[in-house]
Amino acid sequence: MFKKILIANRGEIAVRIVRTCREMGILTVALYDDTDRTSLHVRLADECVPLPAGGYMNSEGILSLAAERGVDAIHPGYGYLAEDSDFIAACTAAGFVFIGPPAETVALLGDKIGTLTLARAAGLKTPKHSPQSFGEDELEALGAAAAEIGYPVVIKSCSGGRGRGERLVTHPDRLPEAVRAARAEARAVYGNTRLYVEGAILPAHQVGVQILGDQFGDIVHLGDREGSIILSNHKLLEESPALCLSDEQRESVLSAAIDFARRVGYRNAGTVEFLIDEAGEFYFSEVKPRIQVEHTLSEARTRLDLIREQIRLAAGEALNMKQADIWLGGHAIMVRVRAEDTTRGDYGQQRFMPSPGTVRHVRLPGGPEVRVDTYVYGGAEIPGTYAPLIAKVTVWAADRERCVQRLRRALEDFAVVGVTTNLPLLLRVTQAPEFVSGRYTTDFLRRPLVAEPAAEGDQQRADLAVAAAVAYLRRREAFNPQDPERWSTNWHRSSRVLPG
Repeated sequence: MFKKILIANRGEIAVRIVRTCREMGILTVALYDDTDRTSLHVRLADECVPLPAGGYMNSEGILSLAAERGVDAIHPGYGYLAEDSDFIAACTAAGFVFIGPPAETVALLGDKIGTLTLARAAGLKTPKHSPQSFGEDELEALGAAAAEIGYPVVIKSCSGGRGRGERLVTHPDRLPEAVRAARAEARAVYGNTRLYVEGAILPAHQVGVQILGDQFGDIVHLGDREGSIILSNHKLLEESPALCLSDEQRESVLSAAIDFARRVGYRNAGTVEFLIDEAGEFYFSEVKPRIQVEHTLSEARTRLDLIREQIRLAAGEALNMKQADIWLGGHAIMVRVRAEDTTRGDYGQQRFMPSPGTVRHVRLPGGPEVRVDTYVYGGAEIPGTYAPLIAKVTVWAADRERCVQRLRRALEDFAVVGVTTNLPLLLRVTQAPEFVSGRYTTDFLRRPLVAEPAAEGDQQRADLAVAAAVAYLRRREAFNPQDPERWSTNWHRSSRVLPG
């Protein structure tokens, strides 16, 4: 087993990795820049070193730091270097173990068009897509491919798999603007501006299957998750099991995920993703060759530690479970808490104002089966240079109805002072009739969100009066500071006068 691991990431996932490593008796090395100097992962790790120039994308600098610190392995978390096959190959060449799939698998799955072709060869349905990608001077050819597929279409980056460089286009007139935006984002995030076109399946359900594989060819699944509530190309809320699947459909999707993973020789943790249309047909979408933000759902329903399993598998150990041994119980829901103001921005374009700053106070929810993954604490700095995800709230219950109730209660318990968060939006989502009934698709947040009507009566008016009074007092405290009346009597000075 490894003695020391360098964590090439930050935020809540870095905290998550540190804690599992401590339980396993493995030392950790954290990376940080000036904006992250006081972050929780830096405080919890055994060692911490400043990022090299160029930050997390400076793979050579990170490998040099790994050599200086004498680490055995590197865990990339998700994002940044997790899907960089060149970095994975460089890790191996430098003598470090990369905690994730091997470079050749990541490179294979990173070829989005090639992966779709491979899926069709395996007998899976895929969305219609262009047979080739397009560069910066090929807008006309890209437009022709979109017209041949038929609108609506999705413009996608050939790199990555985190929703960046992706735009839905419903009309040809909007294509040039969407291509420019997708290309600019892909350049900034991946350094690759090539795009391809895929036919949009609308409305649809987005379903992922969590898998684990070892170097001996054994692969298991840890159930399915539905992530159809999407905002800014990121899953805002996800739940497990997927509500859109019947027992027969679920068996087919799970089997397809295992078969495809076995076909590509998959190792370590990953997620095979599908789109389910209104008729119940499922289409292969892609494979995320890494741990995902929403892995906590699978952990809640299986009681397994996926980070521990990642580390074990990377160390060459075999899977210590068979498919029949895996318990999948109850219902779990996870939401992403982000430091952004969803009242400021463009709801139609799903672009909102980030809210960096200092967290003056935080109250995290607790109670039975409520889990919070975060790097936030009172006094923590939320930098504006990174994604605004600051916490994940995951709840579990024996059935969905109680799970939804528990989630609402947890969100009502969650309080952050100092930065604006999307907590109000999350509460509105959990109160929307479509969510409550479980009948929602990927277009859920593409139209105005209507919550269930609030109960009328004295209690509602009392709550509004309290909220107005608190807002009034906080504003006066902020702009009209006043000394307590008793200070003007000089009693505190008189009390120190000795008797004559």
